[in-house]
Amino acid sequence: MQVKWLEWAQKLQAIAQKGLLYSNNPHQIEDYKLLRNIAAEIISTHTQIETSEILDLLIKEIGYPTPKVGVASAVFKDNKILLVKERSDGCWTLPGGFAEVGESPAEVAVRETFEESGYEVKPIKLISVLDNNNHKHGHAPFPQGLYKLIFQCQIIGGFPTTSIETEAIDFFAEDNIPSLSTKRVTPTQINRIFEHYRNPDLATDFD
Repeated sequence: MQVKWLEWAQKLQAIAQKGLLYSNNPHQIEDYKLLRNIAAEIISTHTQIETSEILDLLIKEIGYPTPKVGVASAVFKDNKILLVKERSDGCWTLPGGFAEVGESPAEVAVRETFEESGYEVKPIKLISVLDNNNHKHGHAPFPQGLYKLIFQCQIIGGFPTTSIETEAIDFFAEDNIPSLSTKRVTPTQINRIFEHYRNPDLATDFD
């Protein structure tokens, strides 16, 4: 269940985005822009991010409103999980990123893992499909909404290589997880991923 203020802001943004897509009435267009501004103000008030920054993100959203899709990989070696250190915040996360048009979710997992860590992998299980705005996961809110798919992957080649996004790559034991980039992955999610690793027959988690 997501927090109410975020739910309200996202609904206002969705109404505004659909209205701007379908309306030709100049008065209605101004009203929809006002709704979009209100949505940005709500998010800014609760996140301490400047309204202008939020509004810039919302203005770029055109067409029918749907959540973004992110994909991440859980890769294990010697009972340790692969994490990459983000240049943006100096914290660690699973390899992953936004889905691209023309790629299946599993293909995104393979590509992102290779780009961010240098390892070639094969997806073997869909661990979870999560709503990033569900407060139980502990993520910062994502204005447009985000569904995250986490795949367990097996290494089939490659070697550790940093990228323009990552400054370090390493494997960590469950009791030695470093400081995480919690807007991307949380300690609770890492613990659950290890449960799936130890119990391969667990069903896919979903919100």
